[in-house]
Amino acid sequence: MTIRVANAPVNFGIYQPDSAPFTAPELLAALADAGYAGVDSGPIGYLGTGDTLRARLAETGLHLAGGWVDLRFTDEDGWREDLAGLDAALDVFTAAEVDDPRFAPRPTLSLPADPVRFARPGLALGGIEDWPGFARRLQETADRCRERGLEAVYHHHLGTLVESEAEVDRVLDSTDVSLCLDTGHLYLAGGEPTAALRRWAPRVKQVHVKDGSRALTERSREAGLDFDQLVAEGGFTVLGEGDLAPADTVAVLREIGYTGWVVVEQDAPATGRAPASLLADQRTNREVLRKADL
Repeated sequence: MTIRVANAPVNFGIYQPDSAPFTAPELLAALADAGYAGVDSGPIGYLGTGDTLRARLAETGLHLAGGWVDLRFTDEDGWREDLAGLDAALDVFTAAEVDDPRFAPRPTLSLPADPVRFARPGLALGGIEDWPGFARRLQETADRCRERGLEAVYHHHLGTLVESEAEVDRVLDSTDVSLCLDTGHLYLAGGEPTAALRRWAPRVKQVHVKDGSRALTERSREAGLDFDQLVAEGGFTVLGEGDLAPADTVAVLREIGYTGWVVVEQDAPATGRAPASLLADQRTNREVLRKADL
């Protein structure tokens, strides 16, 4: 197998370790039972660290696909402060057992939310003023990960200063950092995920598979909803229920010879949905990908 499918705590509204609808062992067992091969770390510490993390993953047969780390790449002092959090995350990732180096955890780098863009997600309002400084800090961060034996990926994200295809192009042109292509975030920012997968194929080292609705996103913007409210409104749907066809994404992944993790993400609000409903969605998402031969 050249592609493995993982899930993520974000699908259950888990953004802080102490505000989860499931304990880590409960979530891992449920995802393994649903047929996932791996899991994103979620907030660092939620799944455990060191021996605890290794034991929990081994008990369920899951592997660690990586995890999110945002750093203030546009602010020199803030970035330097944030490197301590990166190092803590790398300690967690390097503690996980890796049965195949092609599926080692990917440190998933991004910017924190930008207030203007967070309020109007997907419109790429404003932008990074000091691109050389941003690129240098991002490059140094990726190199820091490589020194620990891990290949980082940059994640473009709605509500941050890298949303659009043009902005992703500039990241790739100004660094040698690998890319986490997120189908839903790119699509709702006006991009075309399958075309982008083909164009960026040599740099894509992780894929987050989402579905979404541009019509719902536009209605949310007209109503003045921010990114969190868009998520709560269901901006990211169950796979196959939005505008994107999962089978098309899988076909292009096969076409370009992609090797690595595909992480299912259907960002959920932190509150307001029953845990059983959230889990049912992730079982459905796995079945959708199975039908697409993944």
